[in-house]
Amino acid sequence: MKILITGAAGFIGSHIVDKYINLGHKVVVIDNLSSGFRKNLNPRAKFYKVDIRNVKALEKIIKKEKPQIISHHAAVSEVVKSLKDPNLTYQVNILGTVNVLLAGVSIGVKKFIFASSAGTVYGNAKKLPAKEESPANPLSPYAISKIVGEEFIEFYAKIYGFDYLILRYANVYGPRQNPRGEAGVIAIFTDLMKRNIRPKIFGDGNKTRDYIYIDDTIRANIIGLKRGKKEVFNIGSGKEISDRKVFDTLAQAINFKKTPIYAPFRSGEVYRIYSDCSRAKKILGWKPKMDFKEGIKRYLNSL
Repeated sequence: MKILITGAAGFIGSHIVDKYINLGHKVVVIDNLSSGFRKNLNPRAKFYKVDIRNVKALEKIIKKEKPQIISHHAAVSEVVKSLKDPNLTYQVNILGTVNVLLAGVSIGVKKFIFASSAGTVYGNAKKLPAKEESPANPLSPYAISKIVGEEFIEFYAKIYGFDYLILRYANVYGPRQNPRGEAGVIAIFTDLMKRNIRPKIFGDGNKTRDYIYIDDTIRANIIGLKRGKKEVFNIGSGKEISDRKVFDTLAQAINFKKTPIYAPFRSGEVYRIYSDCSRAKKILGWKPKMDFKEGIKRYLNSL
């Protein structure tokens, strides 16, 4: 198949591109390189340096390439940044998503795969683990942008009849994750520890997340090419891991002897979250395989 992927120079998107190409698909990629890196781009993919806010350029590319599937991973994906500059987040994550959707609709795209966020859309859920039908409870403009993006996909799918797969990722980690951004605590902590700098934990250390290794995330995207017609899935480990456990696991693996620095909890962040991924297992036949400690080991060995 011919597949178009946005955000293809980023951490997750670039891995998906590599796997799709290795499986024999023709892949076209779009990225403005604002947060992704040119070194992540697969030379066998056809690359367009374009911002998804540029409607005319986007439409021109999609009408020329005519992909059967669009995998939309381009986004401003930082919670704190979205609080400081909500307009940028809304422009890229909402208007940009609509631009990609409508351009896809114009050429009769068969399926739209969307990277959403299980780590933020449920907020501080009343019941854990959070299920796909759990109420949305956004605590940041970033979370709002993902929820609205999902709603636009469902809306246009009803009108135009294309299939979609909304993948609500937990906290993905692994090789190529940028250690100098706001998101990606494992990459951030690792980079600091290797430079003998004490990492900063925001809060009391008991804030939790659901961590999913990149390989498990890629498998969901491979399966999703053929399975799931109009579906929303949590893609996570189904396990709750605290900030302090992340710190301790990395410190032990790296032999880092210093203690963390504790800083005030940041507004807009979820305190506790982890996902129920039973729907993905039932419908997609997908389940996470990577244990957290083994995933950390593999990540560190890749550096």
